Amino acid sequence: MTGRPAPYSTRRALGEADLAACFQIRKDVFVGEQQVPEEIEYDALDATALHVLAVAADGSALGTGRLLHGADAGDRTGGDLTVGSLGRLAVTRASRGLGVGAALVRAIEDEARGLGLAAVDLHAQTHALGFYERLGYAAYGPEFLDAGISHRSMRRAL
Repeated sequence: MTGRPAPYSTRRALGEADLAACFQIRKDVFVGEQQVPEEIEYDALDATALHVLAVAADGSALGTGRLLHGADAGDRTGGDLTVGSLGRLAVTRASRGLGVGAALVRAIEDEARGLGLAAVDLHAQTHALGFYERLGYAAYGPEFLDAGISHRSMRRAL
């Protein structure tokens, strides 16, 4: 018996086409929808980050996220090199509610485990705290503004 194929899959973004898809999703979600200035959405860490991409069976891009690790994650993790930093998680408007965001978080955690990391930190927009809590993340520290949007730091041990 064959099951119904999954409506999407996640994978490490490889090559220019995958990265362009990741950046377009971020532009649509963060710059377009949330009004984050484009000049602060992209940074030098994009060049060394591990990017993940969710794609539909037809190859269309549904969502993205990135993992910073090693020295690149140091400022975000208090210098703890055993902790990665999940960020720039974005799902296209049409793909929300399908579990894409959770699948991307799990894919990033799998990549972090593969790198030997012990935990993943993130800076969650406060409206998304419940989403990350359901995935096992715990908030810590005070609320802060990033790009004019309220955030809290969160962590999950792997």
